[in-house]
Amino acid sequence: MQNIKEPRITLVGAGPGDAELITLKGIKALQAADVVLYDALANEELLDFAPAHAVKVYVGKRSGDHSYSQQAVNQLMVDYALNYGHVVRLKGGDPFVFGRGYEELDHAAAYSIPTTVIPGISSSIAVPGLQQIPVTHRGMSESFWVVTGTTADGRISDDLREATHSNATVVVLMGLQKLTEITELFKAAGKHRLPAAIIQSGSTDKEKVVVGVVETLVELAEEHQIKAPALMIFGQVVSLHPQFQPIQEFYNIISQE
Repeated sequence: MQNIKEPRITLVGAGPGDAELITLKGIKALQAADVVLYDALANEELLDFAPAHAVKVYVGKRSGDHSYSQQAVNQLMVDYALNYGHVVRLKGGDPFVFGRGYEELDHAAAYSIPTTVIPGISSSIAVPGLQQIPVTHRGMSESFWVVTGTTADGRISDDLREATHSNATVVVLMGLQKLTEITELFKAAGKHRLPAAIIQSGSTDKEKVVVGVVETLVELAEEHQIKAPALMIFGQVVSLHPQFQPIQEFYNIISQE
């Protein structure tokens, strides 16, 4: 007779993309998994840490690729836990930074399934950091915003509109399709020459980086064929990136003419 395992769920943040940027605790959870439900933004190399017998299920969830609705993912997670035991829900970045992690916790709670959260390294901080762009820097940026580029109903976030008037660093996730609208918001706030960058597939071998200012960002993205997943960084901290020095010199020359 087959032993019935106690159902439990662990939400694991897989980090920004590089498989080595998962936490040790996240790896230990994978090693004890009976089922792994993984997103598109979670590096598939991490599945090698799960036991050979573990069921591995791809559940999509990236821009333009929603293989499963969130409701379907919630129910899959519960069904697998009740029938197999330990489900590891492997999510890109951190489960609670635009990862809808709490919705999954809430659904599991409705079935009285014990849950654990293992935080992940959020791309909002790590990806700029890997490019030597700090989200805060003494004398330059005292705080930072992490904002979604598009709300659930497809609009630009009202928080992003407010953020354009701040002196803080603004990191925009899931906003590439709204790039033109987003840069227009910064222009409307008088920030045409605010340093800005876009990083595609940060921390992976598909990484691309463009550095410029608000008024050139759309052109740079088109020229370098930047595609999702990508994040944007707006703020004086981008001027610390090595690629920004010639841009700074160009605008210094223009201002002297």
